[in-house]
Formats: sequence, C-alpha cells, structure tokens
Amino acid sequence: MVPFQQRKDSVLEGSARVTPSVQPHLQSIRNMSVSRTMEDSCELDLVYVTERIIAVSFPSTANEENFRSNLREVAQMLKSKHGGNYLLFNLSERRPDITKLHAKVLEFGWPDLHTPALEKICSICKAMDTWLNADPHNVVVLHNKGNRGRIGVVIAAYMHYSNISASADQALDRFAMKRFYEDKIVPIGQPSQRRYVHYFSGLLSGSIKMNNKPLFLHHVIMHGIPNFESKGGCRPFLRIYQAMQPVYTSGIYNIPGDSQTSVCITIEPGLLLKGDILLKCYHKKFRSPARDVIFRVQFHTCAIHDLGVVFGKEDLDDAFKDDRFPEYGKVEFVFSYGPEKIQGMEHLENGPSVSVDYNTSDPLIRWDSYDNFSGHRDDGMEAGNKQNTNSQSGSISGGLEDQYPWPDTHWPSQS
Repeated sequence: MVPFQQRKDSVLEGSARVTPSVQPHLQSIRNMSVSRTMEDSCELDLVYVTERIIAVSFPSTANEENFRSNLREVAQMLKSKHGGNYLLFNLSERRPDITKLHAKVLEFGWPDLHTPALEKICSICKAMDTWLNADPHNVVVLHNKGNRGRIGVVIAAYMHYSNISASADQALDRFAMKRFYEDKIVPIGQPSQRRYVHYFSGLLSGSIKMNNKPLFLHHVIMHGIPNFESKGGCRPFLRIYQAMQPVYTSGIYNIPGDSQTSVCITIEPGLLLKGDILLKCYHKKFRSPARDVIFRVQFHTCAIHDLGVVFGKEDLDDAFKDDRFPEYGKVEFVFSYGPEKIQGMEHLENGPSVSVDYNTSDPLIRWDSYDNFSGHRDDGMEAGNKQNTNSQSGSISGGLEDQYPWPDTHWPSQS
C-alpha cells in the first residue's frame, strides 16, 4: 500500500483547510470563492483531510447560482493543483454539471441524513484504496451537498479499512481522519451512520460475526409515547424498506395522550428481513394531509444476533434530538427464526384506548419519500440504480466475501 503523507504544518485559511503547498494554487480562488461564500452564507467547505483526501461540502440550502459557480471554481483549483490525478466521488444526487466539470467521477450517492448500504461502504473504500495505490500523486475528492454525515461515514470507514495494512507512514493520516471525523462529523451525524461505521469496523476486525440465520420481524414496540399532538399522544404508522425498497406498511395507530405507556405494532405472519433494513415511523397529523417523522432506524441483519433488539432514544435517527420523543423512550424489535406467530406474547396486546386504521391506500401513507431522489439517478436507491443490484438479490454481501478480508466470516445467502 502506498504510504500516505500528512503535513504537520497544515493551516486553516478562512473556513477551508489547506496545506501550505496548496495555498498558492488556491489564492485567487480562495479570495473569490472560499472566503466570500463562507462570509456570506457558508456555502463551501473545502478541507484537505489528509494530503491525498479532500472533502468538498455544500449545505443542502446552498443557493443554486452560487453552487454552480463554486463547482466551477473548485474544478479549476483541482485541475490546477492535481491535474488528471484526482478522482471525484459524488456522495450526493447525480448532477450533469459535476460529470461535465470533472474527467473522473464515481457516483455513490445516497439520501441525505441516511447511511449507505453496507455493500456501498465496502465498494467506496475499495475504489478509494485502488485509486490511491495506483499512483503516489493520486488524490481522492469526496463531494457532498447536504449534511456532512455522508463524508463522515466514508472518512471513518476508510480510516478502519486502511488500518488493515497499518504502517507507521500512515499513522498521521489515520490520526487526521479520526480528528476530522470527531471534530466535524460526530456532532452532526445520525446514530445509524455511526452504527454502520461500527458494523464495518467490526466486520473488518472480526469482532462482529456474521449472522447466517433468517430473521422474521413480529413486533415493534415503542416504549414511551411521543407527544406529536397538541393534547399529547400520536398517530404512528410504520414503513419498512429492504435495500431501500418498501416491503411493509402498517396501519395507523391512534394513541390518545396519557392513555398508554407503550404501543405494540404486530406483524403476522412474521416479515422476513435480510440485508440493509430501514424502518421509518411516521406520525399522521390529525385532520391534516401531512405527516412527521417520529423516528428512523437503519440496521443490517448480518449484525443482529439476538431475537430481541432495543434501540434507545440516542440510537434513533431524528428522535435523538427531538424533544417530543421522551428521554426514556426506546424502540424494541422482536424477531424469530420463522414466520409463525410467537406464542406467549399476549402481554404485548394494546389497551382498548388504542385504535387502528388499516386504510393504507391513503396516498399520504403510501407516498414514498425516496422517489424524488432515485427516480432518474444512478445512485443505488430503489428504481435508480443498475450497478448495485447485488444489494437487492443474491447474497446479502453482493459478493463482498471475495473482495474483502472479513476475518472468519461467511455471508449468508438471501435465496
């Protein structure tokens, strides 16, 4: 593996971290773009995480005209400094102007504030490592529009990946990636993003063993009732996705305020889950054609070894920082190894104050929040991707057991 180099004398210019060797090339652009936009609207964050890994991030609210202008200026800087030796990884939605501005682009986008599929994390790390090892002058550019959590997932995952063949020459790089992740990403990241980094690290080190057994979801229990209505209580319903394809929609549960301490959503027969799973719990507003997200959680079945799994508030996307979700609240998943009804679970039945509306044909309930992201983009989500079909069929790993040094692990089959 080609040793990376991290300069100890890197400096912070305005809001873009640049190394002294890069500073002359950035001077005119920094005056026009980096300083201007950071002062006006914080629309560009360009950081040399290491000398060979560059993070370029724009907020989702970036003004489109300024965004296009900054894209052009960043492209000019990269070509001036690195010539044809940079490879851009687009972690956001596909845009034609990005592919026009840069000679080498890899599309790895996924929805903002979410975690990518485990397979996609592996593919990104493999592609980064291949490019960086091909030439000591090669650099990687991570491009993102939206929350920087996307960049954080990649940086943290590659930090663990590069540690497989650890060398003293790379120690400073790993330290720089760790510092960037902890300082810039952890405060704004989502719990599921941290969970997937943990999965990836554990699979590489061997501390997480692969679950080869099928899992059937029977119950989702919400302990502690969120207050999404003015008088307390909420009207939750579930949407479950496998490989970002919707596979289940529950009825709408009406829970009056202070009437329950918990609510159980039962799925019978049990729902077979395999691979990357996203469970999203919505609140359907009363007498209003709108919905709010109560919580969201992503996990991979390969890392689930217990038939009862509990996620605390701090483990739930969106809910972890929402005052409407009680501090003591948690969500419990009850699995089994077969679809048959689990005996002895009568105590989970809801009280008479909880009613259920099974009219799931309501467009508000059926509307899929990922359609707009994936409809015409090759980004690995639902209808849009033709490259990552292994995440939706075949083995859960998509053949990764042949590409990665998972210690003593065997990927379970989805067939």
